[in-house]
Amino acid sequence: MPHTRFRVPDPPEIRIAIADGHPNFLASLCNLLTPEGDFRVVARVGDSREILEAIEEHEPDILLLDLCMPGSGGWTALKKLWTSSVKTKVIVLAASKDKNQFVQAMRFGARGVVMKDTGAELFIKSIRKVHTGEIWLDSDSMMAVMRQFSSTSEATPASSRDEGFLRLTQRELEMVTLVTQGFRNKEIAQKLSVSEQTVKNHLHNIFDKLAVSDRLELALYAVHHSTGAPRIAGANPHIATTADVVSAPGYLHLPKGCVWS
Repeated sequence: MPHTRFRVPDPPEIRIAIADGHPNFLASLCNLLTPEGDFRVVARVGDSREILEAIEEHEPDILLLDLCMPGSGGWTALKKLWTSSVKTKVIVLAASKDKNQFVQAMRFGARGVVMKDTGAELFIKSIRKVHTGEIWLDSDSMMAVMRQFSSTSEATPASSRDEGFLRLTQRELEMVTLVTQGFRNKEIAQKLSVSEQTVKNHLHNIFDKLAVSDRLELALYAVHHSTGAPRIAGANPHIATTADVVSAPGYLHLPKGCVWS
């Protein structure tokens, strides 16, 4: 009886645009990415004024964006993409570890931050992870982001203007608020006098209703749609140490559907 041969399907193509004001770095990055079989660099932009035009023309899956391009063009492009309907996911290219800059970038829709001196293997991995819907941050940046989004006041995300929150029950809204304040499932259960399993069930329902994948995305969603901007406050110290997966030393990527305990 002849054997049936199954052909392993090729990985989906990832269309990438790069916007960086340094020609040498731009060329080096293209040389790094081009040999990857599932990567296709569809646009290279050295002038920030051309970013949005390149996105509209080429519709990339991923934009590698240097926010520090001349004239604040990188920030302008990020903010406009955040309010647009394009599906391009943005990874910020950073030359310095300015945590405040990282926090602001995540608030305006960035899906990851990669240092420019990151090794080739991690650079490539970050693109694939973000493409599949995950968030890519080093552990220090993750903590800074969660500190920014944690607040003991002004963190209630309920907004009558947001359709997503209108789909949540009052109990689910309470859980969203507690998650953005950095509380673990056990602590949420104690505060609401329910079991941890009940908390997990509610979180899964919240993720489905808001089309988010994990607790960080939920915090980002809450900040983007809240009526008042959260102030900086000390996060619950557990929030940055309970991620299920450490993708590389010092880096966290949050898998879709992750419900931290």
